[in-house]
Amino acid sequence: MSEQATPRTPGLVPPMPSLQQMMEHIPELVQTRHVRAKVQGGGTLGRWNAAIAVRITKIVGTMYCAYVFTLIALVALPTAIQQGSPTVLVNWVSSNFLQLVLLPIIIVGQNVISEAQDKRAEADHKTLTALHQMNVQQLEILKKEDQILEMLQKSMVKD
Repeated sequence: MSEQATPRTPGLVPPMPSLQQMMEHIPELVQTRHVRAKVQGGGTLGRWNAAIAVRITKIVGTMYCAYVFTLIALVALPTAIQQGSPTVLVNWVSSNFLQLVLLPIIIVGQNVISEAQDKRAEADHKTLTALHQMNVQQLEILKKEDQILEMLQKSMVKD
């Protein structure tokens, strides 16, 4: 079975960086807080909108808020039960309870996930930065070894 190189579609596969570009590359750490400007925009209004959204999310996205919303939803429960209609009870569960209680719980979960992703990103960044530094050192050693081999070849040709 012969091995042939599969043709690559131009534009789909980024070109391989040169050795010099790889040695000059500086690893970059990107976290959730670094991308806020891309979501709402980097201008004054965008920063203002992002600040308001983050503040509200921090308030609503707590388990304390979920407990308060549960109590608020439970205030309407006796009336829904009193009416005796399954439709009213289903309406209470879907509109009052689920929407009020699940919103802050979902936000809390997303905050936990986001924090975990940021911690993983930091750990990966440290690891990749160390690997990058080791790779640069290895490339420098290989470059010196190539120079030594070249000198040896030249000395053998002279003899």
